[in-house]
Amino acid sequence: MEKYSIMKSMNMHRKKGKRTILEMTQILKRHGYCTLGEAFNRLDFSSAIQDTRRFNYVVKLLQLIAKSQLTSLSGVAQKNYFNILDKIVQKVLDDHHNPRLIKDLLQDLSSTLCILIRGVGKSVLVGNINIWICRLETILAWQQQLQDLQMTKQVNNGLTLSDLPLHMLNNILYRFSDGWDIVTLGQVTPTLYMLSEDRQLWKKLCQYHFAEKQFCRHLILSEKGHIEWKLMYFALQKHYPAKEQYGDTLHFCRHCSILFWKDSGHPCTAADPDSCFMPVSPQHFIDLFKF
Repeated sequence: MEKYSIMKSMNMHRKKGKRTILEMTQILKRHGYCTLGEAFNRLDFSSAIQDTRRFNYVVKLLQLIAKSQLTSLSGVAQKNYFNILDKIVQKVLDDHHNPRLIKDLLQDLSSTLCILIRGVGKSVLVGNINIWICRLETILAWQQQLQDLQMTKQVNNGLTLSDLPLHMLNNILYRFSDGWDIVTLGQVTPTLYMLSEDRQLWKKLCQYHFAEKQFCRHLILSEKGHIEWKLMYFALQKHYPAKEQYGDTLHFCRHCSILFWKDSGHPCTAADPDSCFMPVSPQHFIDLFKF
């Protein structure tokens, strides 16, 4: 009886979540957000990528579209999508900011395009097939450029990471939320490598991203019986989505029925504006245009 009650409660929450998305979708359509392409224009994602705090959010959004929404994009939306993608790639080539993130995006996009092009006729791919082949060739060229990317060595006689005391270096590592960033930083110097292998550091990272029940299902022990937290993190990452973290995110105002960037805010007329604001994750944003 108790199990039935829990399952019933879970189903009610799922239905409530779906109803909320449907209601938001209907509201947004009344305000001119009928398609993903229109939302791209209204929210000016092309400019958003120049803001470091919004960059990761837009890249994640493009990656989700690459995985599942390419066939739903109109001709104009496709053009906007690839224009933004071009600007992202050029930005990374210029400032070397987060190339791994863009490599992952391009890998997902090229994989999806290969499948769609091979199955032309079976799947709905808006536009001429030759245009898509040209786009795939452009993506492959971008991947090669990023592969050949060389970080320029800066000559600076000022303070470097190696000059910082151990407790400060440790503090820096504890502020990372991505395990791959910790691994990468650990390759810079032997001292950073030693700090990046700290069991407590990886334990904190696992606790931040994953639930305790998930640890039990994928427990990895050393020969001495200690939990291998670093191995656990990467094992758990394969099975469960890690907690997403963005400097700035899109929000939806239930009172004014508009989407806006949190850092920019908007002149809400509600008595308590903060209670009306709801964060919109990249996946949530995509879901708004599935109905």
